[in-house]
Amino acid sequence: MPDGARLEVGRIGRPHGLKGEVTVMLVTDRHERLDDGAQLFADERTLTVEHARPQRDGWVVRFQGVTTREGAEALRGLILTADPIDAGDDPWVHDLIGCEVSDVSGRALGSVTAVEANPAHDLLVLEGGALVPMPFVVEHEPGRVVIDPPEGLL
Repeated sequence: MPDGARLEVGRIGRPHGLKGEVTVMLVTDRHERLDDGAQLFADERTLTVEHARPQRDGWVVRFQGVTTREGAEALRGLILTADPIDAGDDPWVHDLIGCEVSDVSGRALGSVTAVEANPAHDLLVLEGGALVPMPFVVEHEPGRVVIDPPEGLL
């Protein structure tokens, strides 16, 4: 990832109440993105989380300095981005797109065209539509993914 590149982490929805809170749908499983004091970015704005709480399918968030429904309405639809969090050796979705995939025997299986969110495990979508659950990824390096799927998966 290029230095300074930010990752999309969510989208601001409708206002919630009259005091500046908004709904936020996260596209990350890193809920610490909404910890009190966390900084998110929307276009050229820096938004600091004052408080967040889970609600139904998303979150209700108050950002510092947003105290009215009108202020909250002005944020509607903005894409939230954040600086990367060091995830150790775990690959990011954008690192996997376009990678050539092979099994442990070296047989080429095509390239990754997408990563599909799934409740149990995210799925690699390969050319031709094959789906590979992420737990079967045994190796990842730039441009290359090796998988060890059970017999008959593909």
